[in-house]
Amino acid sequence: MNSFAHGIEIHTPDGVTFSLVLAGLLRRFSAWLVDQAVVGVSLAAFSRLFIPVVTLFPDLATSAIILISFLVSTGYSIVLEWFWRGQTLGKRLFRLRVMDEAGLPLKFNQIVIRNLIRVVDALPVFYLVGGICCFISKKSQRLGDYAANTVVIRIPETVAHRFDRFEPEKYNSFRDYPHLCARLRQLVSAEAAFLAWDALARRNDFVDEARLRLFSEIARYFRELVQFPEEATYGLTDEQYVRNAVGILFQPAVPGPPLSAHVPEKNSGR
Repeated sequence: MNSFAHGIEIHTPDGVTFSLVLAGLLRRFSAWLVDQAVVGVSLAAFSRLFIPVVTLFPDLATSAIILISFLVSTGYSIVLEWFWRGQTLGKRLFRLRVMDEAGLPLKFNQIVIRNLIRVVDALPVFYLVGGICCFISKKSQRLGDYAANTVVIRIPETVAHRFDRFEPEKYNSFRDYPHLCARLRQLVSAEAAFLAWDALARRNDFVDEARLRLFSEIARYFRELVQFPEEATYGLTDEQYVRNAVGILFQPAVPGPPLSAHVPEKNSGR
């Protein structure tokens, strides 16, 4: 992986390069302010429970409030970034996402590490240490990102609206199995979904051999996550399989025609 001004390039073993835009300091700080507001409201609700304790045991109540503040503020980011695949409320609002710097699926220990070190990044006030690190880092990483090997990227606003260039009029047999589609959306990492989408968008940029290998690897990744019935995959090439999967991931679920009307034929040419 190489870095460039305001972005990074991830290189696959097949020689394919994907470009991702790094999040800027202002956008990250704005997302942090939103998250702090959410944490602040949560802590205010918890503090009401300690009003009687403060009167009777002021020292104990103070220690408990400090501990709870740390657990809530840290746990908030850990839990949401894990279940929302690298996003918190603030990051969702400003279209940001935490991801592994090599483009691999984000691991739970990475999320924990980057959020525990957040205490240092926040010193002395308003994330001064973290802000300086982001400013001088080629990949806009704070200390927590350095330790966890993560980066924060900006999600392009057009990603969800440009799938129409991939022949949406073609029937997607996967939609006949909404429960499997839902499972696919749940299991596929955000990074893998974006890379598959980008591969389709740039399919004509690859030489034939690299293109076949690339879509073979992506299709195998999707197949290992969710097994669609044979009638939904019969006759599909690896690239068509990826096209169907990306259609499920990036377009709203819509009910398909009855399954009996779309049993694929051997000479369907799909």
